[in-house]
Amino acid sequence: MRLILASSSPYRRELLTRLGIPFTSVAPNIDESPLPGEAPADLALRLSVAKAQAVGLDHSGALLIGSDQVATINGQPIGKPGNFERAQAQLELLSGQTVEFHSALCVSDGHRHEVADVITRCNFRQLSTQEITAYLLREQPYDTAGSAKAEGLGIALMDSMQSDDPTAIIGLPLITLSRMLRSFGLNPLEHS
Repeated sequence: MRLILASSSPYRRELLTRLGIPFTSVAPNIDESPLPGEAPADLALRLSVAKAQAVGLDHSGALLIGSDQVATINGQPIGKPGNFERAQAQLELLSGQTVEFHSALCVSDGHRHEVADVITRCNFRQLSTQEITAYLLREQPYDTAGSAKAEGLGIALMDSMQSDDPTAIIGLPLITLSRMLRSFGLNPLEHS
């Protein structure tokens, strides 16, 4: 069974490599704009399914993994900053706050799909302007929702994190993914 990660994210590719299952990565090329009034968790789930379905159109018979992550504060989505100034403003907003990261996942064989939303709650420390500037200059997390790479120095911005899956915050919840893959007959422990 061919395994395809419907993503161009280097973070997701790196995470999936941990399972030791051969896979290919294909960019889904979908519109990721939210629908009017769409809740952030619903957006993440919809996009994870849409990514798997889009790639599945050209790869019938493959097992597809779609994933998307949306960060929220007080129920409002926080996007990828794209540059230093927007990242600085984001981290000033998140300082001392709790941010929820919705890491949505879809596994599909083209006929059946399973979906999940794995939530990680990150409690940001009170951050000084000097700390924010130093972090941004060093890590440059402009392609990361919430401007904090928990797999790197961004972990130092946090007071605490709560999640059922420690890899969810990086963008691909491997505990949940492993369970889903087993339900499709692909056990990571038997294919490593």
